[in-house]
Amino acid sequence: MMNDTFTSNEIHGGTSTEVLKRSFLDNLSYRQAKFPAVATTYDHYMALAYTVRDRIMQHWLQSASTYYEQSVRSLCYLSAEFLLGPHLGNNLVNLGMESETRQAMLELGLDLDRLLAEEEEPGLGNGGLGRLAACYLDSLASLQIPAIGYGIRYEFGIFDQELKDGWQVERTDKWLRYGNPWEVARPEITFTVGFGGSVREQVDSAGNYQVEWVPDRHVMGMAYDTLIGGYGVPTANLLRLWQAQASESFDFQLFNVGDYQGAVLEKIASENISKVLYPNDEALQGKVLRLQQQYFFTSCALQDMIRIYLQRSSQLGNLHEKFTVQLNDTHPAIGVAELMRLLIDQHAMPWELAWEITRRTFAYTNHTLLPEALERWSVELLGRLLPRHLQIILEINRRHLEGVRKRYPGDEERASRLSLIEEQGSRAVRMAHLACVGSYSINGVAELHSRLLRDEVLRDFHDLTPEKFHNVTNGVTPRRFMLLANPRLSALITHAIGDGWIRDLDQLHRLEPLADDAAFRAEWRVVKRAVKEDLAEKVQQRTGISVDPESLFDVQVKRFHEYKRQHLNLLHILSLYFQIKDNPAADVTPRTFLFAGKAAPGYQMAKLIIKLINSVGEVVNGDSDVNGRLRVAFFPDFNVKNGQWIYPAADLSEQISTAGKEASGTGNMKLSMNGALTIGTLDGANIEIRDHVGPENFFCFGMTVEEVASLQAAGYDPGSLVRDNADLSRIMHRLSDGTFSRGDTELFRPLVENLQYHDPFFVLADFSSYVERQREVSAAFQDREVWTQKSILNVARMGHFSSDRSIRDYCREIWQIDAIQPNGFNSKFKP
Repeated sequence: MMNDTFTSNEIHGGTSTEVLKRSFLDNLSYRQAKFPAVATTYDHYMALAYTVRDRIMQHWLQSASTYYEQSVRSLCYLSAEFLLGPHLGNNLVNLGMESETRQAMLELGLDLDRLLAEEEEPGLGNGGLGRLAACYLDSLASLQIPAIGYGIRYEFGIFDQELKDGWQVERTDKWLRYGNPWEVARPEITFTVGFGGSVREQVDSAGNYQVEWVPDRHVMGMAYDTLIGGYGVPTANLLRLWQAQASESFDFQLFNVGDYQGAVLEKIASENISKVLYPNDEALQGKVLRLQQQYFFTSCALQDMIRIYLQRSSQLGNLHEKFTVQLNDTHPAIGVAELMRLLIDQHAMPWELAWEITRRTFAYTNHTLLPEALERWSVELLGRLLPRHLQIILEINRRHLEGVRKRYPGDEERASRLSLIEEQGSRAVRMAHLACVGSYSINGVAELHSRLLRDEVLRDFHDLTPEKFHNVTNGVTPRRFMLLANPRLSALITHAIGDGWIRDLDQLHRLEPLADDAAFRAEWRVVKRAVKEDLAEKVQQRTGISVDPESLFDVQVKRFHEYKRQHLNLLHILSLYFQIKDNPAADVTPRTFLFAGKAAPGYQMAKLIIKLINSVGEVVNGDSDVNGRLRVAFFPDFNVKNGQWIYPAADLSEQISTAGKEASGTGNMKLSMNGALTIGTLDGANIEIRDHVGPENFFCFGMTVEEVASLQAAGYDPGSLVRDNADLSRIMHRLSDGTFSRGDTELFRPLVENLQYHDPFFVLADFSSYVERQREVSAAFQDREVWTQKSILNVARMGHFSSDRSIRDYCREIWQIDAIQPNGFNSKFKP
């Protein structure tokens, strides 16, 4: 019999089995408007989601009330992507109420795992950038750091990926089709964002120079809030996403004269801004939309910050003391010009004071070493879309170059390199330069990456202002990627060393002595076998390919790009395949090669590599000579949810990017944290992972950054490598002769010719080294005791790569923000 005497506080905040049942049934009735006999599984998921959200809401109200009353210094994290993953399981873990919830559902005749599977993943990110932002939100809340994440509420996120005849097919990600129980709509928090138009300049009666931007189009940005709860603490922070709306969604004049379509055109055009994540920008219309998106969410965020600040103060002179704004790559860099516009034009602040506030507000994280990924916007486009901002950028640049010329008189080449405007060819605004000039801090995301920024990519800025440069190596949250994704391993670790590691990942070091304990190694293998069986079942369901859990699970899961070199992995698979074809009795360590990841819709070479993976799999998996010793599978629609199946089961983590191309990587951390050994180049955070886990527990291969540069300078001839290496020559010939394309000799020609005549990412140059290290991998895996020992040591030494450590580094070295303990709920709080 259920207790009917619970207080309102218990109904919305209690975690006992009885109160959770009551709260769940209330939400089923009053939120979903269903009674149990007709409720669907999705209704049950929604009711449970609202039940859990109520618990986080109490923490948010306490936290926000404290932040308001104490006027605390807060972080604002601006990111075009937040790849959050499913909320329900993560929130149950962070609230510490998974077992009570499971029991409550069981007593109601429901299966919690089935409800978890119902959740649509919000695909608000493309890969590492968005997942890093999500990890940082988790750590900020868990460390009780006051913070707001700002981004876009994309109606359609990163596409759902299907495979058709081995080709990637993109399907619309309709994550909002049934609603989103985790968000709170805030129609009262809406801001106007302008585009286009003209700029009027005048001098008022007092002799003051004034500028007025008169946009020819306005879009409204409405806030939607998602609460991000911390692990084991009564703190919750905010992710505020902006949806674009028309200022006037319906034109009665046009409607009344019969132009029914025209009456809603403005609504359609405005809503397009937050319609889809990363529209294809190969055409001009795509470029316009991407710039609109970037300015839209950045302007809304900055206007919101000013609104919050003015709740407690009438002057904006100390805005930088209240907020620090982290630019997550260059997507929000237009915010430097926008904050200047708001302070000068909207709040009548002198330029010098506005610039002092602006440059003390922003900090910039660079996430790429690829020149094509450093954003540039044409002066013509930016001037047409944001004419006032172009004026401000040009004035920032004039003053900036004045200082450069004073510092380096007569060095016009340096001034040109440091300019915010690229003058060669079509004039363009260098957004990374704008971020550097307008920020008080510039950081890379791994030690190698930060060094290359200082020495190469941003060398002139480092020479000019070396004090701005920092390194903060990326990290990932152990709550999602160990505790939630791998509960068996987490339980084993907790049984061995206690649960303190969940909040202090450095405590994993206490596992090190257990690597020498045969009984513990046996338990470790039992856990690994179980999660590999789980993944094998998923692979069978999703691909129809049967894989052996006893085989070595060789995993490469990440966004598809030539520099990440999924095709180098394929060349090794073909090397093994032809070894078996030459000698069917060859002693080849059984392997399951598992790939997952998405290629950008317009990136044809990456899509061709996906096709090749599936074509190779078709041949290898069906060859009786192979006899199951090799299996190749492509797991479609890689996302956070699917990653949680893959990371725990991997034996070998493929981190094989060309040295000097990967800023950091975070998949390398997730896999190693779950006991996979890494085969990798000395690139990104691989270097630091190798240093921490020990070179003897890391399979390192390939050229260093310096060796890549030297080979390139000497004149790289990939064709000579093919001619001189019989194995490689055979592989390239068979890729061309139709063996893996059902007789079509043209299908893979672009890929083969690109490798043989160009090979911009040195795939063939690293092939021999890679194959040799893979032989060592095979030999090592055959000694399961030694492999298990290495696996345990990988986990034990990964404490440094927690996102909690990353956030502590940011707080100490860059943001100067302290943790805040929430007070009790205060009714004076103003949302």
